[in-house]
Amino acid sequence: MQQKPSGPLRGCITVPGDKSISHRAVMLGALASGDTRITGFLMGEDCLSTIDCFRKMGVEIEINDTEVVVHGVGLHGLSEPEGPLYTGNSGTTTRLICGILAGQPFTVTVSGDASIQKRPMGRVIGPLREMGARIHGRDDNFCPLTLYPSELYGMEYTLPVASAQLKSAILLAGLYAEGQTTVIEPTPSRDHTERMFRALGVEIETNGNVITLDPPEDLHAIDIAVPGDISSAAFFLAAGAIVPRSELTIRNVGVNPTRTGVIDVLRAMGADITESNHLDGAEPVCDLTVRHSALHGTEIGGAIIPRLIDELPVIAVAAAFAEGTTVIRDAAELKVKESNRIAAMVTELAKAGVDIEETADGMIIRGGQTVHGADFATYGDHRIAMSLAVLALAADGASRIADPEVVSISYPGFFDTLDRLGG
Repeated sequence: MQQKPSGPLRGCITVPGDKSISHRAVMLGALASGDTRITGFLMGEDCLSTIDCFRKMGVEIEINDTEVVVHGVGLHGLSEPEGPLYTGNSGTTTRLICGILAGQPFTVTVSGDASIQKRPMGRVIGPLREMGARIHGRDDNFCPLTLYPSELYGMEYTLPVASAQLKSAILLAGLYAEGQTTVIEPTPSRDHTERMFRALGVEIETNGNVITLDPPEDLHAIDIAVPGDISSAAFFLAAGAIVPRSELTIRNVGVNPTRTGVIDVLRAMGADITESNHLDGAEPVCDLTVRHSALHGTEIGGAIIPRLIDELPVIAVAAAFAEGTTVIRDAAELKVKESNRIAAMVTELAKAGVDIEETADGMIIRGGQTVHGADFATYGDHRIAMSLAVLALAADGASRIADPEVVSISYPGFFDTLDRLGG
């Protein structure tokens, strides 16, 4: 696909529903008693993989234009699937569903596409085994994973890294465990699971970085409104900041404090981002308006990394157009995403003439030079593809982006939205 440099980006848009919340809404809706109505659900491939897995376990799930309805079977109502559960490209589905499957009275195998079969699962296998789960994976670290019936016991577990997927897998297993389950985080990660648990009536307490869950008798179905995904909004925040004379508004964006690191970092770089129409609920939302401004380099590391790990590729693009040096550190987790996002972004930005250096846990970007168009690879990674599309909007000369359809994993209409804004 050819992407030419853009004129000013202007207009108001909404972005698809939050991917993390959409996954969890289906999973917990399936385990609840009653019907869960989900509005704003992300109709991307990853979240549809979650729906497919639970349908195979006997959960009736309706999809129409405006909502998803999950007819819950109760905490102990899942049925043994006729074959393996296929999670596609979704690491969230794969890791979180293991927590649920660890407590089931049947044997089940979980696997995904070629990318998923390369992503490490040992960090989930280990703590689930400590809870009593019988789980086997290829080389004890990779899919396919097979889980066998077992009795689970609550435990106290300190996460080796701040990971919402690992934390959530343990807490989901805690629903089926005897006794309390406590997770201790090194730094806070996204807390959508805990928020949704509370809304469904689960006794869960957060005290600083310590989360403690008491296993419930049942979950009570609720209606769930999924806000716009800040990870999707991030591409337009960066684009609006770097494309001259741009001004655009993104409506109804989820601004959970565990997810807003991208706003903090772009503001630290000099981006003009304002908030309006705040609504506080189970998940806080607001409208975000971004205007083009001169950016400068910054340092990104430490406790903020879990709050923006998925947004770092497009932050690297913004850094390429910023004056001075941007240093990204403490982000080794990027190496085990859908692609090695450190190596991918360093390779592709270098093609565009960006002075960029790979480090063991991040990258160094010396911005402010001319960025030119290039032929870009996307590595089968939706966030790499969208980040490079943002770069192409502000580059000198046209670019070509290979396999642009990979954006359908999280944002099927991404390029249509760019077109509407003038991109």
